[in-house]
Amino acid sequence: MDAKVVERIQASFQAQSMMCLINAEISNIDIGAVEIQAPIADSTLQQQSFAHAGLAFTLGDSAAGFSALTMLGADQEVVTSEMKIHLLRPGTGKFLIARGRVIKAGQRLVVAAADVYDNHGGQEKLMATLLGTIVPTPV
Repeated sequence: MDAKVVERIQASFQAQSMMCLINAEISNIDIGAVEIQAPIADSTLQQQSFAHAGLAFTLGDSAAGFSALTMLGADQEVVTSEMKIHLLRPGTGKFLIARGRVIKAGQRLVVAAADVYDNHGGQEKLMATLLGTIVPTPV
């Protein structure tokens, strides 16, 4: 993995105040794939004490978007055009892990996906899956 790409992804990640708000961290960067994790905190729960779907969506959207960014030129950034989420089970563990991946990278659109896992002491359970369209934009 090119060190400049890693630096670029990390800088873009650090520029997102939402990632700081939810205490998210990038745990892996590869070409066409980025992994982000965040704790399930009291501030990110819904009314039944499960991880809020917004937390899963935020992590999945960002993992998919950063996965797309790994495949673009240094003069480009990304924005999400649309993103669909399927919630498969409640998040009840200690933290969530989103693994984003590029399905097809084009010049004008990138189709990307992410799977979000609920982590229970090292055992992962698929919580949600996302599919969306990412648009390359000039820096």
